Amino acid sequence: MTLAPKTYPSGLVWLRRDLRSHDHAALHQALRQCQRVWCVFVFDTDILQPLLERGLQADRRVEFIHESLIDLDEQLRALGRSNGTEGVGLLVCHGRAIEQIPRLAAQLGVQAVYANHDHEPAALARDAQVRGALAHEGVLLHTFKDQVVFERHEILNQSGHAFTVFTPYKKAWLQSLTPSHTQPHPVERFADALAPFPPGLATGVPPLEALGFVPSNLRELKIRTGSRGALALLEDFLARIEHYAQTRDFPALKGPSYLSVHLRFGTLSIRQAVRLAQELHQQGVAGASTWLSELIWREFYQQILAHFPHVAERAFKPAYDRIRWEHGKTAQAHFAAWCAGQTGYPLVDAAMHQLNQSGYMHNRLRMVAASFLCKDLGLDWRWGERYFADHLIDFDLASNNGGWQWCASSGCDAQPYFRIFNPVLQSEKFDPQGKFIRRYLPQLASLPEPLLHAPWRASAPELAAAGVVLGRNYPAPLVDHFEARTHTLARYAVARTEAEG
Repeated sequence: MTLAPKTYPSGLVWLRRDLRSHDHAALHQALRQCQRVWCVFVFDTDILQPLLERGLQADRRVEFIHESLIDLDEQLRALGRSNGTEGVGLLVCHGRAIEQIPRLAAQLGVQAVYANHDHEPAALARDAQVRGALAHEGVLLHTFKDQVVFERHEILNQSGHAFTVFTPYKKAWLQSLTPSHTQPHPVERFADALAPFPPGLATGVPPLEALGFVPSNLRELKIRTGSRGALALLEDFLARIEHYAQTRDFPALKGPSYLSVHLRFGTLSIRQAVRLAQELHQQGVAGASTWLSELIWREFYQQILAHFPHVAERAFKPAYDRIRWEHGKTAQAHFAAWCAGQTGYPLVDAAMHQLNQSGYMHNRLRMVAASFLCKDLGLDWRWGERYFADHLIDFDLASNNGGWQWCASSGCDAQPYFRIFNPVLQSEKFDPQGKFIRRYLPQLASLPEPLLHAPWRASAPELAAAGVVLGRNYPAPLVDHFEARTHTLARYAVARTEAEG
């Protein structure tokens, strides 16, 4: 077999949210087209500095990336050795990406930089600046689809516009899917183009402290990082996927895939995930179609952000920007209580403790906690969205924004404004034995199950027997759910006419 001649003498692969060495679109193309290829990751201070300024020095996401880069560096070194080349590995920079990438490209003397698409508004602005700076030096920037199966304009309705309702989007998505869409991008076949580190360049992943951050409790939580961790989690999930549809809504059970952080940072290929889901579904494995549907939801929100970037700041439905949310000292106090898991509603509080302690929140609980913030406390959904953005290890702008606007009824294909989760009924339905609540709220552990979901309903003797003192070791409810529901329906009246139309 004779390979086509190389297009460029040398190229640079800029890694962002694609931290793996296999099935990698940009890396595959660079290895095919360039005689020599280097890989770089930039710890971008335009992203990191705001975290430090908000006091997030022990950020689990930064540590997850850091650990995953160590894994990726080892993978690249192994690929180099397998082709008889020593000194291959990952270049790591710390600074503004818009400055570091052009500087490194000039230092290496490459003719092209390769990266995978990122459709978040800030990323698009960054890439435009980098493209311009590279072009000024005669270097091309090539970008490729990698983090989704279908992006931007690939799935449109019959009018040529973006879908804004999930079910027809999913139908069109499935009808468009062919085996070629999930074929992996082979890297190993062309890995002999990986080049050793040039003399004079610092190599390896710097210590976390050199970036201004300190270790979090990531290792204590035993969160698996890197593509090796992703594949181990994937194997574990596939062993129990048959029960996924029945268990995924119950936070006390090991129901979810726990792969969201790996899809977020690209330590797992979305093509591999979709291919497996589809194959298992065709084999009749229960749960596979539900998992595939969740993966399609992820792509739905990605294309919403790409087509309607205003959602990053405002409501998808403009009428909902007219809602007058609670404000002032009471609103701020209620928000602080929600953040701290001190609302007086056990399932909401347990969910917030899970988030604060681990950087993860069960998906069902994300909906319950978000609905409570918007429709029980009457607070702007953007407050909660920002809090999740700071604390979720799997934070993804499109999915986080889509989920919050779904709960606030302001988004595309959102729950109706009059659908308001009852936190007690949600607790009784999805944590019926109170196992999840007891794990995160041990002060309530001795309450009998019927009272565990609503401690304020317990009598004084029942509270005393359980060692619970409302207002002391567990708060009384911030609001009455049924009164709050009435206020919410009135609050949403300003958007009701247009929403019903």
